[in-house]
Amino acid sequence: MKRIAILLMTTVFAFSCKEQGKKVLVTEDVKPTEMQQNLNKYVPVKLSADLSSLTDNERKMLPLLIDAANKMNDLFWYEAYGDKDALLNGITDEDTKKFVEINYGPWDRLNGNKAFVDGVGEKPDGANFYPKNMTKEEFASAEMEDKSSIYNFVRRDENGKLYTIPYHEKFKTEVKEVSDLLLEASKLADDAGLKNYLELRAAALLNDEYQASDLAWMDMKTNTLDIVIGPIETYEDQLFGNKAAHEGYVLIKDQEWSERLAKFSAYLPELQKGLPVDAAYKKETPGTDSDLNAYDVVYYAGDCNSGGKTIAINLPNDEEVQLQKGTRRLQLKNAMQAKFDKIVLPISDVLIDESQRKHVTFDAFFANTMFHEVAHGLGIKNTINGKGTVREALKEHASALEEGKADILGLYMIQQLHAKGELKEDIKDNMVTFMAGIFRSVRFGASSAHGKANMIRFNFFKEQGAFSQNEDGTFKVNFDKMETAMKDLSKLILTLQGNGDYDGVAKLVAEKGMIYEELQADLDKLSSANIPVDVVFEQGKEVLGL
Repeated sequence: MKRIAILLMTTVFAFSCKEQGKKVLVTEDVKPTEMQQNLNKYVPVKLSADLSSLTDNERKMLPLLIDAANKMNDLFWYEAYGDKDALLNGITDEDTKKFVEINYGPWDRLNGNKAFVDGVGEKPDGANFYPKNMTKEEFASAEMEDKSSIYNFVRRDENGKLYTIPYHEKFKTEVKEVSDLLLEASKLADDAGLKNYLELRAAALLNDEYQASDLAWMDMKTNTLDIVIGPIETYEDQLFGNKAAHEGYVLIKDQEWSERLAKFSAYLPELQKGLPVDAAYKKETPGTDSDLNAYDVVYYAGDCNSGGKTIAINLPNDEEVQLQKGTRRLQLKNAMQAKFDKIVLPISDVLIDESQRKHVTFDAFFANTMFHEVAHGLGIKNTINGKGTVREALKEHASALEEGKADILGLYMIQQLHAKGELKEDIKDNMVTFMAGIFRSVRFGASSAHGKANMIRFNFFKEQGAFSQNEDGTFKVNFDKMETAMKDLSKLILTLQGNGDYDGVAKLVAEKGMIYEELQADLDKLSSANIPVDVVFEQGKEVLGL
């Protein structure tokens, strides 16, 4: 009950910020404990969707897909920490248990992975993908089968020698259960593309060979239901940025919104040619088979459900598939709306210049997020000097720089499409909402690739004069200087990626990928105003009435 009271007080305070001139008397309540304050970083959101347009078979498929996605939770728990039950059984405080479950471990993902359970120590950079006492040098010199694979664990034998074990062997029982659920769902699929994808994904989980199912996923065009499932993103591996972690999303396509977005992917090749960088760094041609669609997400599990929640997806990550077919960009509209209403708008009331708050809009937030995902397809996937893929060359820094690239090139795309007349809204909306979005994402902290990317951009923009700070502490966007800073940062990131310049990226992260005291003081205002950092979902079959 105490936590509910605190949340109600938060709502009253946030509402009062918008009603200028009115004073709201808030009764003093019991001061929350540190763990209650941790839990209050997250605001509960119910994940629901309109199921009325689904066919009978689709309604029968949905519980099967949710059950399959749910099994990704246990796999990610092992990858992120290890023995979940042993950890939870050793904790008596219920609030601490809740916070452990949100973080999939005893480290606070929104506070630089700081330990909040006594005796656990620092989180290993390699999570549970590698032996905790393994060094980078030892890994580099070790002879192991498929050591560079993104789909295996590195372990020690009884003699201390390193070896690998594929995911499908380590999780043999679990992936068989998931595979069977996907096959059962495929029998109900009326859409041929979805049926083919589910069958191929079911097979891929049993052998860790995902490219065929990735290609099939790209070929799906008319499906209403979708599931993203398997070992996908490499953010959790902060030692090498190489091992993929398990996650699952269950999605329902919003056909009306998707139809509005369909045309934008066609501009990728043209926009690639116009990137503000030398020709060598934009010689690759983006795939033109890319999809851009809007979805309601009805279930998150595993990696995507840990700490800060994803509101848009750009997949597959396989560079060969990207060059052959492009990627699919999935905008998670209901999750995006929740974050805008509960986080972005309250942030703008505290930190954005009053005269510019009118430019913070959901349409701009949606567009900025959408073109962030589209922009992942721009730039270069392979280094220009024989260092392999950008991901391989930049190692643990690859994810943060890629997210920074997508953010800044997303804004570049918006500027270019405005110039073409393809976007009619006021571009000032996009720029000011982009600024408010920096404050939202930077709160994810240094342990998050997105958080680190936003720190770099904030500090770069500050040096370039892209914004100024008023005497009252609010920030005002300088539109012309932001456009210049956008182009300069785009050129810097694309050049670092194309050169596979690990040392250059490491220097950029060290100098600009941090929150300095002045910015921290501004972020503390958001905490004082009880503005949540992110959302935690109430989700599942019961929430959907299934």
